[in-house]
Amino acid sequence: MVNVGHHVEMITSHNRNQYIRKDIEGITVHYLPITYYNHFGYLRRLYAFLLFAHKAYHLGKKLKNIDLAYVTSTPLTVALTALRLKHKKRTPYVFEVRDLWPEAPIRLGEIRNVFIKAISRKLELTAYRKAERIVTLSPGIYEHVSNLVPGKSVYLCPNFSDCTFFQRTDRKNETLLKKHGIMNAFVISYFGAIGKVNALEYFLDLVKVSEDHEMDIKFFLIGDGAKLTRLRKLAEHRKLKTIEFIPHMDKLGLKEYLSISDAAYISFINNPVMELNSPNKFFDALASGKLIITNTKGWIRDLIEENECGFYMDPDSPEEFITRIKPFMNKLKLQIQQGQARHLAEESFDKDKQVKKLLDFINPKYPDFEA
Repeated sequence: MVNVGHHVEMITSHNRNQYIRKDIEGITVHYLPITYYNHFGYLRRLYAFLLFAHKAYHLGKKLKNIDLAYVTSTPLTVALTALRLKHKKRTPYVFEVRDLWPEAPIRLGEIRNVFIKAISRKLELTAYRKAERIVTLSPGIYEHVSNLVPGKSVYLCPNFSDCTFFQRTDRKNETLLKKHGIMNAFVISYFGAIGKVNALEYFLDLVKVSEDHEMDIKFFLIGDGAKLTRLRKLAEHRKLKTIEFIPHMDKLGLKEYLSISDAAYISFINNPVMELNSPNKFFDALASGKLIITNTKGWIRDLIEENECGFYMDPDSPEEFITRIKPFMNKLKLQIQQGQARHLAEESFDKDKQVKKLLDFINPKYPDFEA
C-alpha cells in the first residue's frame, strides 16, 4: 500500500508498559501497551482483547484524514473498534477474517456460556453487515461468511508467500547444521504457536515412531505458547532424543531454520473447524520450497496433494509415518516435491500478486483510494 502511494497507519500492541510510535518502511506504527501472552487463561485473554479494542478506538479517533480502516480479526473484538469509529467518525472499514470467531472457540468448547455465545455471534454478524467489504483467508471461511451475509461483497485472499524474502535452496547452512550436529539427517520442523489447538502431541508421536524405527530424522519444534512446558516434559518422559525445542524467533531466524529443514509440519487439533485455517507458516514453507506434512484435513490437505508437494498424516495413525516419509528420504523425489511447493507459492500465493488483487478488490468502492 505504501509503495503505490497510500499513507498507512498501523495500530498494534506490545508487552511494554508505554505507548510507542515508530516509522517502519514508510508505515506509521502505533504500539499500544497491552500485556498479552498465549498462556493466559480465557478471561485474561478476553480482557486483553477488550482493552486493545478500547485503546485502539481512542487512538483511531485522534488520527486525522483516515479514508478507510482495514481491520483484521482475530480476535473478533477488533470489530468493536471498527464499529465505534464508523459511528463516531463515519470511517468506512474493510473487515478481514483470518479465523472463524466465535465459531472456532465455541466448537472447541472454549466458549460455553450461552449469553457470551449469543453476544459473540451478534457482534460477528454486525461486523460483517456494517463492513464495506469483507476479506476471507480460506475457502471454508469464505463460504461461512457468504452464507451469513448473502449479497455482501466478500473476497477470498489467502495469506501471502513472500517469494522474495524466502528462497528455495538445495544448499543448507553448514554452520547451523554443525551447531545441531545434523550434517546428514533429514530435518522436519514445526514453526509457530504452541497452544491447545496446535495439538503438537501428534508431532511427538512422529518423533517416537521415527526413533523406534531408527530413522535418521531430526525434529525441531520452534515457537512458544501455553503448551510448551507440557510438551517438553512429555518429550522427556518419553525419552525422545531426536527432537529439539527452540524459542520463538523473528522472520530472519525462521528463514535460517527453514533453510536447513527438508519438511515443514502443519498441526492442528482434530476438529472440523480447524480445517478452515490459513496458517502463515504454511505459506512461508511453500515459498522456501519445503515438503509439507499436515495432520489436518480440509483445503490445505487438498492443496498439497493436488500440487504434489506434501502429504496428509493421519494424527491417530502415527505408525503410517514411516511408510509415508520413506520415499522422500530419496533426495531426487524430495527435490521434485520441494520444487512443486515453490511453484505453488509463486503461481498462487506470491505476495506481490496477492497484494495487487487485494487493492483491486478494495479500490472500486473508493475512487479516491487508487492503486
